[in-house]
Amino acid sequence: MSESELYSDENLSVVEQAVVEQCLRAKAAARRLAYLSTKVKNDALEAMAHALTEAQTFILEANSHDIKAAKERGMAEAMQDRLLLTGSRIHAMAAGLREVAALPDPIGEVIDGSRRPNGLEIRRVRVPLGVIGIIYESRPNVTVDAAALCLKAGNAVVLRGGSEAIHSNIALARVISQAATEAGVPAGAIELVESTDRAAAQRLMRMNGVVDVLIPRGGAGLIQTVVRTATVPTIETGVGNCHVYVDSAADLELAERLTVNSKCHRPSVCNAAETLLVHRDVAEIFLPRVGKALRERGVELRGDDRTRALVPNVTPASEDDYYTEFLGLIMAVRVVSSLDEAMDHIDKYGSKHTELIVTRDFNAAQRFVREVDASTVNVNASTRFTDGGQFGLGAEIGISTQKLHARGPMGLREITSTKFIVFGDGQVRE
Repeated sequence: MSESELYSDENLSVVEQAVVEQCLRAKAAARRLAYLSTKVKNDALEAMAHALTEAQTFILEANSHDIKAAKERGMAEAMQDRLLLTGSRIHAMAAGLREVAALPDPIGEVIDGSRRPNGLEIRRVRVPLGVIGIIYESRPNVTVDAAALCLKAGNAVVLRGGSEAIHSNIALARVISQAATEAGVPAGAIELVESTDRAAAQRLMRMNGVVDVLIPRGGAGLIQTVVRTATVPTIETGVGNCHVYVDSAADLELAERLTVNSKCHRPSVCNAAETLLVHRDVAEIFLPRVGKALRERGVELRGDDRTRALVPNVTPASEDDYYTEFLGLIMAVRVVSSLDEAMDHIDKYGSKHTELIVTRDFNAAQRFVREVDASTVNVNASTRFTDGGQFGLGAEIGISTQKLHARGPMGLREITSTKFIVFGDGQVRE
C-alpha cells in the first residue's frame, strides 16, 4: 500500500486531508533535498533573504492584522512584543538567512571511521533527518529561522504556527518558499499549515512514517500537549524557568548588571531569568540595590520572608511562583544559606534550560557547572546568551531541555542524523 493510500481516509476532515497532502509533498521534496548541492541551498537562502526585504511592506501589513487582533484580545504587552514585526526585525531575519548560508554544510560530513582487520572501511557520515514538523506559538521569526536551518541541513519542513500569528506566518512562508523554489529547491520543501483548527495540529502529530521528527516551540501547555499526543518522535524543547544565583563571593556590581540584563533585556523569551537566588551573606547589601534597579525597569518582585525584610513592597512569593516561567516583568526572589541550597532550589524548580552563577570563587563556579543539571550553565554571563545565533550556530530550531540526541540550542548538526557507509572488496562473514 502506498503512503498516499495509507493516509487516505474517508473519515478525515478537509483540514486533516490537507495536512496529509502537505506532509506527503514534504516527504517527496525531502528525497531530493538530501542530495541537493551546497551551492543550490546557499543560493536559495540568499534569495530568501533578498525576497524578505523586498516584500517588507507586504509582510508588515500582514503582521498589523495579527497585532490588531492581539490588542483586541487583551494580549499582554510582552507577548505582543514576541508577535510584532518591524523593518529592523525583518532585516534581522534576512541577516539570519545569510548567516545560515555562510555556515558549513553538515551533510556528508565524515564524523569518524576505521579500517577493520578484514579490510572493511567503515565510515559514519552526517545525513538529513528527512521531514521535520514544527509546532510553535506567537513568534513569526520561527517560520523563517526553522525553514532556513531545515533547508541547509537537507530537511523538508512542515510548519504549524499559532493562530495569533497566522497572517504573519502565511506572508512569510509564501515569500520564502517561492524564493526557494525559484532558486532550485524542490516544491514542498517548505510547507506551512494555514489552518488554525486544532485538528490540523493533531493530524501533523500522527504522521508517522512521513514526518520523521516533531519539534514543539512555545509555552509549557503547548509542549506538553505535543509530547503527550504525538506518535511521531519528538524532540522536547522546554520552558525557560531560568535562575540567577548571586554567590557570597560575587562582584555585586557585576551581579546587578547581569540580573537586570537577564530579566529585563527581553522578558518575553525563554532565556530571560525568572528567579533570583541570593546568598544570605550578601543579601543585606545586594537585595536593596538590585531591587531598586529592577523596580526602575518595571519589574514586580515576589519574594520569601527574608527578601521582604530587606526590600520594601515585595509581594509574598507562593510555591507556584518559583515554578513559573513569567515571560514578563515579574521575578521571584529567595535568599539562600549556601551554594548547596541554591542548587537544591534549581534542581527542584528549574526547567533545565539555563542557570547562572555570579561569583569570583573558582571552586564555587566549578561545583555549579559540574552539579547543576541544565542544557546551559553560565558563569558570570547573562542568561540571555542561550541562543543559537549567540552560540555561533546561526539561527536555532529551538532549545532542547531533554538529554537524548540534542540538548541546548539546536543548530544544523542537531537536525541531522547519521548513517554508516561500508566499503569492501568482496568480504563475506564466516
